[in-house]
Amino acid sequence: MIDAYGDPGEPDRRGGRRYLGWLVRRQAARSAAGALISSVWMVLLAATPYLLSRAVDDGLADGDRGALLGWTAALFGVGAFNAWLSIMRHRTMTRVRMDANFRTVKVLIDQAVRLGAALPRRIGAGEVVTIGVGDVQTISTSLTVVGPGMGAVVAYLVVAGLLVSVSVPIAVVVLLGMPLIGVLVGPLLGRLQGAETEYRELQGVLTARITDLAGGLRVLNGLGGKGLVADAFRSDSRRLRAQGYRVGAVTSWVQALGVGLPTLFLAVVTWLAARLAAQGAITVGELVAVYGYVAVLVMPVAFFIECGYQVSRGVVAARRVVRFLRLEPMEDTGTREAPAGPAPLEDPESGVRVLPGRLTALAGARPADAVAVVDRIGRYTPSAATWGGVPLAEIPAARVRERILVADHEADLFAGPLRELVSGSADRDDEAIARAVRTAVAEDIVRGLPDGLTSPVDAQGRNLSGGQRQRVRLVRALLADPEVLLAVEPTSALDAHTEARVAERLREERAGRTTVVTTTSPLVLDRADVVHYLVDGKVAATGTHRALLEEEPGYRSLVARDEDAEDAEDAEEAVR
Repeated sequence: MIDAYGDPGEPDRRGGRRYLGWLVRRQAARSAAGALISSVWMVLLAATPYLLSRAVDDGLADGDRGALLGWTAALFGVGAFNAWLSIMRHRTMTRVRMDANFRTVKVLIDQAVRLGAALPRRIGAGEVVTIGVGDVQTISTSLTVVGPGMGAVVAYLVVAGLLVSVSVPIAVVVLLGMPLIGVLVGPLLGRLQGAETEYRELQGVLTARITDLAGGLRVLNGLGGKGLVADAFRSDSRRLRAQGYRVGAVTSWVQALGVGLPTLFLAVVTWLAARLAAQGAITVGELVAVYGYVAVLVMPVAFFIECGYQVSRGVVAARRVVRFLRLEPMEDTGTREAPAGPAPLEDPESGVRVLPGRLTALAGARPADAVAVVDRIGRYTPSAATWGGVPLAEIPAARVRERILVADHEADLFAGPLRELVSGSADRDDEAIARAVRTAVAEDIVRGLPDGLTSPVDAQGRNLSGGQRQRVRLVRALLADPEVLLAVEPTSALDAHTEARVAERLREERAGRTTVVTTTSPLVLDRADVVHYLVDGKVAATGTHRALLEEEPGYRSLVARDEDAEDAEDAEEAVR
């Protein structure tokens, strides 16, 4: 049985081919069994024409009924045994592929857990999706070379040896056929690797674009950037389609050769054998055997080409997996103590200064600028940010995580009862949960579920709406009760009415503690003690929301645009 939960081992990260080799070595006995069974199965396919030739020459030609029955019985026995071998070959190779699939999934999950919060900062979501959806399956399928691929080579050599006993010229033609196939197919497989690599890269880019669209439609619409992103998506789609045609063109040639070359092979060798039989150089039985040998040889040659095609694709997919496995989490060499009590956070790169005990808002035309500031003062990216004058990079990450919480609006939601989802590993009492639920204006979510807090929630909150998921994430962040809460767009998926209540209650609940929110919503900005207006990632102005509205035209334009988007949404809701 395949252990889906055991230790997958330490993968070979030195390259795509080495990774595929590691998958084979981790199941060496099973791989060897698959190669042996496949080899015997294909060789016995070649035994069929040999037995048939003996039945013709020893039985039919000489009129020996006993010999004919004997060779016929042998032919039946070999056929039945080979049918059983075919079943075992398929089962063994299925286990080889399943093991490779599970093992790759496990090492990828282990790496994702190891990277932790650094994962989305090291690799795009589109790349991760492409690896998980396509590359894992491609890698496991490529291991067919272990069984049928090895069997094809062995059967080819055995058939060539049998042909030597019939006719040396025919055997020479057969032996020269494989190098000729390599010369014809080899360059195409090289081109296929290059085209497939570029196709996979473009596929990752497009998947990332889809992820961005799905996660940020409201923000994009509010900033007037939906059209630009749609144009970029169309452009990327056209490039991917064009590259797909290139991959398809090469693949069609490889597959055409996989069918055409063996057939051509069969025709040439049959023609030679027929001439030799007409000249009396070989017997009728040997002619039948030659035809049978070459007919059987079609399968190994086709398998050989197919395995080359699958391995080429597998190497491309394995390179992407290896590239992911080579990613490293942010280095933690901190040894200094964190500030004893509440202290200011400073980010010299942007000029943002977060005073303790205040509700601070970061507003910028590019949401990524505000997120970058949060990543730096939350110690998720290397920076010169300080906490109470101490560089964050010099404080152990574990100490920072105990007191500073970054609450991302797209943070993962794991499957389970709602109470466990929002409480995490801590045991929260009903009063604390009720207070956090009220602050996040999530009472309707609890009431709407059949069993309230004990109701199950699907992975990533798939049985909740976008706004509900966002409020559940906020409940979880509030229950963690961190000294410093850094919330990224905590209300971006909420309607204006709910957003206003969340902003008011968040200010009340977090009174006296440090809270930072990234937003362009005037409803949230109006409740902030301090607003930092960011332009190109730098603080352009600092003050209250109302003061900035009066003094900063750029800020006024940014907030007014977001307000207009909310008014448009409210109008659409009213029409519906």
